[in-house]
Amino acid sequence: MKYAPVQNYINGQFVDASTDQTLPVISPLDGTLLSAVPMSAPKDLDAAVRAAKIAFHGWSHTPIKERVQVLFRYRYLLEKHLQELAALVSEENGKTMGEAIAEIEKCIELTEFAVSLPQLVTGEVLEVSKGVECRTEHVPLGVVASIVPFNFPSMVPNWTIPNALALGNCMIIKPSEKVPLSVGRLAQLLKEAGLPDGVFNVVNGDSAIVNAICDHPGIAAVSFVGSTKVAKIVYQRSTHHYKRCLALGGAKNHLLVLPDAKADMTAQNVAASMSGCAGQRCMAASAMVAVGNVDHIIQKICEEAKKIVPGQNLGAVISKEAKERIEHYITEAEAQGAKILVDGRHTTVPGKEQGTYVGPTVIDYVKPEMSVAKEEIFGPVISIMRTDTVDEALAIENANPYGNAASVFTQNGGMARYVIDRASAGMIGVNVGVPVPREPFSFGGWNESKFGVGDITGKSSIEFWTKLKKSTVKWNPEAGINWMS
Repeated sequence: MKYAPVQNYINGQFVDASTDQTLPVISPLDGTLLSAVPMSAPKDLDAAVRAAKIAFHGWSHTPIKERVQVLFRYRYLLEKHLQELAALVSEENGKTMGEAIAEIEKCIELTEFAVSLPQLVTGEVLEVSKGVECRTEHVPLGVVASIVPFNFPSMVPNWTIPNALALGNCMIIKPSEKVPLSVGRLAQLLKEAGLPDGVFNVVNGDSAIVNAICDHPGIAAVSFVGSTKVAKIVYQRSTHHYKRCLALGGAKNHLLVLPDAKADMTAQNVAASMSGCAGQRCMAASAMVAVGNVDHIIQKICEEAKKIVPGQNLGAVISKEAKERIEHYITEAEAQGAKILVDGRHTTVPGKEQGTYVGPTVIDYVKPEMSVAKEEIFGPVISIMRTDTVDEALAIENANPYGNAASVFTQNGGMARYVIDRASAGMIGVNVGVPVPREPFSFGGWNESKFGVGDITGKSSIEFWTKLKKSTVKWNPEAGINWMS
């Protein structure tokens, strides 16, 4: 193994899990055995919750202006160790180094927003009657948990870590068992930044720990990012135990391409959106709806796709199982009558034959009822459906159960507004292939892409990680009593 076996991180120390069961951590880049991750037991989660509960009193009573100083130092350490952190992301996830660097840069931006929270949670005060004041303040929930996926080993954890901690909570995070190394390194950096022991804890494992988090009476809120199937289970199980839950699921993002779209810009955006991070992101373009005659744009998309070379500017997919599943979708679509314009199946990279790569794939003449058009593929594959009108294209987009993102490519401002108003998605792009909002705007979809209220990042996250305390105060008995006091 390249790295030592993964340990849990509880009360400021790396500790062994209570079980001997482990899973291998394998690099998708070349099949290298990186480490082994423990399959923790519920008693390991209990230990983390106890540590977090003890730490909560001191951390929650630390003024927020002091709490964010820790995150200010953490942000500096993310920048200082950017190359190292990016290399770790690339190794365990399969991203290109450029994509991994961008991921750490996003972690820095997320932390910068958390450092600004003292300016956003000042509360309100109003003299509602002579000598009577009403005041609101944001109060931390207590011990919270975050369950994160494999596709962004550092960024998705940092969707929740900085904001939840800045707002006074103590956190337990459960990394994906496929990519546990990055979160362990983040724990080290938080401690180096001065975070008190017990405020941040890491418990590794599989679905048994996910279930234990949902059920644990000492955990007040759960955030989750992953597939819609599991997001529904986590949301139902957590809320059954009266916890707050925000569970982000899968996506099937549609790009509507109109004949007046700028061909070069559109082709570059579509190709980058469908292949970035090997298509393993919930904002990837997975379905394109060609409105009218856009053959000239489709040709350019194919030309751009052929410039994307596995092992160079295209990373690996996470596992052999993922590669097989993605290639099955392509083969099934072909058997059903779709036309493969660019074929990424059976891809190998010289010198990295044990890596798990799928080349960029463009599939034309896809019908809306095909699996490749309806289901989340999570690979560098785009399915092209054809319609005569924008309304027909919107009907296809609206019919999909997901609702993460949608984009329209056009030079007509009125038509862009028409699509923005009618697309059933939480994040909309105009001539943008990956319409991820930047801080302080929040990230979150609609429909079966999200379960729960609010968004996971930005200002919207304040409501999720805190509860509102209202106080009414009177100090002047001479004012008498009226209906307000």
